[in-house]
Amino acid sequence: MSESSAPFVKICGLRTVRDVEVAVAAGADAVGFVFAPGSPRTVDAATARELAARVPDGVLTVGVFRGQSVEDVRRFAEESGVRGVQLHGEEGPEDFAALRAEGRTLLRATAEHVRRCGEYGEDLLLLDAPDPGSGKPWNWGAADFTAPEGPWLLAGGLNPGNVKQALAATGAWGVDVSSGVERERGVKSPELIRAFAEAARGGFSSGRK
Repeated sequence: MSESSAPFVKICGLRTVRDVEVAVAAGADAVGFVFAPGSPRTVDAATARELAARVPDGVLTVGVFRGQSVEDVRRFAEESGVRGVQLHGEEGPEDFAALRAEGRTLLRATAEHVRRCGEYGEDLLLLDAPDPGSGKPWNWGAADFTAPEGPWLLAGGLNPGNVKQALAATGAWGVDVSSGVERERGVKSPELIRAFAEAARGGFSSGRK
C-alpha cells in the first residue's frame, strides 16, 4: 500500500440485508459471505444471491470456503453469483487453477508465512490467525514479521481499536474483519462496521476501486 492509497477493506460474515447496506455505505471494497459449514455466520447460496444482488458493481462479493471440494465451491459460487472465491484450507495450486474463471477473483487465506501473493495462482492473499473467525489476534506486530510481496490482506483479531495500528505495523495492502465488528458472535453491529471502516481509512475519504 502506498502512502497515497487507502487500504482495501473487506467486511466478512454478512448475513442480512442490513449488514450489506451498512458495509457498502461505510465504503467497504469487498463483502464476504461464509459458505463453510459450522460457522455462526454461514449462509446458503440463495441467501447470498439475494444479498449479493444489493451490492454495487464496484464492491467485490466473496464466497468464503474452508475444506470443501472444488465441485462444491464452484457450485456455491455459481448459484450465489459471488464474483470472488476465498479458500481457507489445504487447497493447492491445482484447486485455484480449477476455479479460475473469467471475471472471478481468487483469494487464498492462510496462517502460514508466505513470501508473495500469487504463489498458488491467487489474486489476493489473506494472512489470518490460526483460528479464523475467532477474533483472536496473532503476532503480526513481531519484530521478525515480514510482509509478503504483492496485494495482501491482514485478518485475525482486528477491530476498530487496533486496525490503524495493525496497518502501520505491517504495511498491509488491506484488511479483513468479521468478529471484530460484531456485538455478539455471528451478529454484526452497524456502529462497529462504520467505526472499523473509518479507522482503517484514517484520513482517506474512499478506498481502492
